[in-house]
Amino acid sequence: MDLPVIVYSTPLCAPCEQLKRYLVARDVTFATKDLMMDEDAAEFVEGQGIRTSPVLQVGGTLLHGSDLEPGNINALLDLDG
Repeated sequence: MDLPVIVYSTPLCAPCEQLKRYLVARDVTFATKDLMMDEDAAEFVEGQGIRTSPVLQVGGTLLHGSDLEPGNINALLDLDG
């Protein structure tokens, strides 16, 4: 997978930490952007109409909310279940 992977998260967010652990366990390299500290990242996410965290970006595709389930993540990242 050559597409950049970014996790947009907020501090003290249990689902954010769960997503990061999921990616680490599958050896997925990703960048993290803190939506409370990174104004550009926050504006980008809000501009997509997203008001929750975490948000997973792979290339130009965003997953958030109920879309962040293992099957969708694995398919997007081309991982085996």
